[in-house]
Amino acid sequence: MGKVEYLKLIHVDEALALIREFRQVEDSLELPLPEALNKILARSIYAPEDLPHFSRATMDGYAVFARDTFGASSSLPSILEIMGHVEMGKAPQIRLEKGKCASISTGGMLPEGADAVLMLEHTHRIDEGLIEVLRPVAVGENVIGVGEDVKRGELLLEHGRRLSPGDLGLLSALGITRVHVKRGLSIGVISTGDEVVDPEELPPLGKIRDVNSITVSSIVRALGHSPHHLGRARDNFYDLKALVERALNETDILLISGGSSIGTRDLTIQVLKSFEGFRLLCHGIMISPGKPTIMGNIGGKPVMGLPGHVASAFVIMLIIVRPLINYISGMKWEEAVRYFSFPLKTSRNIESQPGREDYVRAKLKKGEKGYMIEPIFGKSGLISTIVEGDGLLKIPTYSEGVYEGEEVEFIPFGPILGGIR
Repeated sequence: MGKVEYLKLIHVDEALALIREFRQVEDSLELPLPEALNKILARSIYAPEDLPHFSRATMDGYAVFARDTFGASSSLPSILEIMGHVEMGKAPQIRLEKGKCASISTGGMLPEGADAVLMLEHTHRIDEGLIEVLRPVAVGENVIGVGEDVKRGELLLEHGRRLSPGDLGLLSALGITRVHVKRGLSIGVISTGDEVVDPEELPPLGKIRDVNSITVSSIVRALGHSPHHLGRARDNFYDLKALVERALNETDILLISGGSSIGTRDLTIQVLKSFEGFRLLCHGIMISPGKPTIMGNIGGKPVMGLPGHVASAFVIMLIIVRPLINYISGMKWEEAVRYFSFPLKTSRNIESQPGREDYVRAKLKKGEKGYMIEPIFGKSGLISTIVEGDGLLKIPTYSEGVYEGEEVEFIPFGPILGGIR
């Protein structure tokens, strides 16, 4: 890789591509299913058996030979004799005969010979032993056959996948109660600045409470990992270097909040350069907010310098750091960078500066013709724009903006933070 210049801007896609130079964690552990939610699967899982392992009804009604119902209608019903009843949780003791049926509940096992289930609503009970069939059913209708959900030996879940509630339900249905997952990451968080005080303090004039450390740490937790707040460094080279040195020994990824721009008191880049083996991967991304972001590598360990303004740090955490954390934790690349989004029309004109990818905080607004996106304008130091927003409105790099009623990509906060499919 060639020399990376100080604050030479690169595209968001170029910044994301740099993530792949880091190694993924190899450590894994075995966990019971209830503890595996949102963890990254370390070993692919194959189905040990068919699911279901017997044919079962998906509706309340009658187990039938489908051919016995052909031609039936409300004006000319077929007549079937009731042979018996299928008890839930038991294998049927009857074999269905031609012209006969057996009452069955949802989830019940089909008796031998039956190939469909007639819904209760499509029958009329004549007496205790006879029913009228008011419409025909096809073979396999209202039935889940053996292995129709999952076949034995089939690949269920591939390694590198984040386990969702649905995944855990599937594994449980197949009797798989423990899984091998990648260990969670320890992610160091350092805040910087003489102007920053602890949240519980009453800040004197000229100082502000530390917002970024809790915001950044909360995003780390939402992604299923452990934030390790190492403390706050004053605008002092040796203070910050001591915390960075500790983080390199104790954590997998380091996030430094503040000190990433080109002001005379911004020491992050100077401190990082003082470590042997440090490589500056980028210093500046074509993104707004969040342009003065640092990405570095110290001995194979990712170090990120986040902007000090809270909205900027928030956007960089979602768009750049989230894929970094996902990938290092063992997720497949395509899933690590993926996020849920959908197109919606804007409620007003939005200006944008060509040459950067704009992420505007926005909220959903319901109108007469459905939902639209309402942009929330505000400077990158305002946290209220995040609180009010439902997600981010994305404006492509070389666009000069969007007009009212134009479709844009909307990224909701919930899915991108929760990791729940």
